Amino acid sequence: MTPLFGTAVQDYYLDLVRKNFKDRKARLDALLTREDAERYVADVRAKIARLFPLPAEKTPLDAYETGTLDCGSFVMRKIVYYSRPEYPVTANLYLPKTTEKVPGVLFVCGHSGNGKASDVYMTCQRGLAMKGYAVLAIDPVSQGERLQFLDIPEFKGGCCTEHNIMGKQLILIGETMGAWRAWDAIRGLDYLLSRPEVDPARVGLTGNSGGGTMTTFVNALEDRLTMAAPSCYITTWLHNVENELPADSEQIPPGTLASGLEMGDFLIARAPRPLVVLGQSNDFFDPRGTKETYEEVRRVYSLLGAEDSIRLTIGTGNHGYSQENREAMYSLFNDVAHVNAPAAEPAEVPLSPEQEIWAAPRGQVRNLPVNKYVREFIAEKASALRSARKTHTPEELKKIMRRLLNLDEAFVPHHRVLRIRYDGKNIYSRFGLETEPDNRLMCVLKVKSEKEAFYHLPDTEKAVLYIPHLDAQDELADMPLPEDAVLFGLDVRGIGECAPSGCDQPLDRDFFHEYQFDYHYASLGLMFSKPYLSGKVKDILCAVELLARNGAQVEIQAKGQGTVPALIAALLSDKITSLKLMDAPESWESMITEPVPCYPLSLMIPNVLAETDLPELRQAVAGKIR
Repeated sequence: MTPLFGTAVQDYYLDLVRKNFKDRKARLDALLTREDAERYVADVRAKIARLFPLPAEKTPLDAYETGTLDCGSFVMRKIVYYSRPEYPVTANLYLPKTTEKVPGVLFVCGHSGNGKASDVYMTCQRGLAMKGYAVLAIDPVSQGERLQFLDIPEFKGGCCTEHNIMGKQLILIGETMGAWRAWDAIRGLDYLLSRPEVDPARVGLTGNSGGGTMTTFVNALEDRLTMAAPSCYITTWLHNVENELPADSEQIPPGTLASGLEMGDFLIARAPRPLVVLGQSNDFFDPRGTKETYEEVRRVYSLLGAEDSIRLTIGTGNHGYSQENREAMYSLFNDVAHVNAPAAEPAEVPLSPEQEIWAAPRGQVRNLPVNKYVREFIAEKASALRSARKTHTPEELKKIMRRLLNLDEAFVPHHRVLRIRYDGKNIYSRFGLETEPDNRLMCVLKVKSEKEAFYHLPDTEKAVLYIPHLDAQDELADMPLPEDAVLFGLDVRGIGECAPSGCDQPLDRDFFHEYQFDYHYASLGLMFSKPYLSGKVKDILCAVELLARNGAQVEIQAKGQGTVPALIAALLSDKITSLKLMDAPESWESMITEPVPCYPLSLMIPNVLAETDLPELRQAVAGKIR
């Protein structure tokens, strides 16, 4: 069904992001002295560190070489290292032919399917090597030699899909794809600095797009870098939300917006480290935000007496690490590292066929003697969390779910009387419920009848409230009318008439696509530390308060993904007297043990498996379930 209130969710999150942007701008404007700037730098650095659940210890890298190429003025060594036990990272190490110590650069790739073997990225890596830098280029997980789903026949998709599948599974165990990606880079920096050829006082980091993301994040997390150049990522989250731009799982760190941060804070966190911000004039990462972020960061650098340490280049083309931007990076790195080389890229950079630079047998880590997939780590931790969990009382579970969801209190919402619908057989009277501040209509309540249209909520001693899988009216059509109750359906936020109508829509709308509208708004919920699921539960609880306001009994019936918020609502509300669940997921843990889970990010709660799972919630309301 075409969503009639398709801007409700977008406008809700846009208001939140705009408020965050305004409040943060006021804090930045209040910085007047060097001491003010230093306190702000320390504050955002500490906040960012808390947002990335990195491993507590660094395990042995167990690095080894699998081959060498002679490329003229430099050699390329094929490297495998282990960022975690049994978790290999494939890399290429470029070393100039010199006996002197040289500056080092960690190169983190964007979302190229072939990872470090992309011609553009290889040009940049080898251009740096020809200028006298040691360069370690690593394959991101799910790219190049590190594909994770080759043995899953039903998997269809590229690196972004892999990232987002693993990302939603990691959320359930209290981890994030951004932290896993950042840790690979941090351990790559460990390896680079272990090389005797590298001068640890001259170490840079650069990457484009997804690599620009990792450059931004690792820049904030690492104190060993001396220069950084993020390309084609820096804008503002405000622009991303205004422009309805989804981003990969690793690009949306949970809790970031709840902490009052913006993208620029990841650059400010290491001020006055030398930095060049790189963008493109026709980038989907809005260059207006790139310029705004640069200006606000430059002001902090200025207060620290280092205005000359930050630069900006906006290229004249499309998204990508263009030669213009690469040369801006060479220029900064040469100045900081005191490298006597031209900023211009060499006229001819020797590239190699992809097969010649493979570090793993046949170009995939699955052919290494020691390799574990991300999903195996996730399943192991989920099992360990289950073994460590204690059993809870219903009252304890109520507190746990309210805390994990950061749930608002339910209330009797104001409702609007909307126009009726008729499908040729049934009449659907419709009411818009304002369940968020500022008269925000977030969900639509419907009454199904065969003869009568209602322009007021009908009084009843018993209400059956149906929570759909995807659309209340479509799913109510075949449901029989109860003899002793009024049948209602509720399109909670993001569902049915309230499904977002914009946001990266192809011709075929796919609610369950790993990179479309439902995923996007679930991501924003995580960034605000209030899962999207929290709002769905709130919508149900508010609808129950409305239906029960005159003492009516409320029975909930739910199907598919609607069963999860319905179950939680039944746990939390004594006004829900009975519950019927149809086609419900077995558990959150089952969404981990299934390599390609069919359920969306909007049903995931951060770290829920550390405390409970759906079977325990069902047991807590067993007396209501029929």
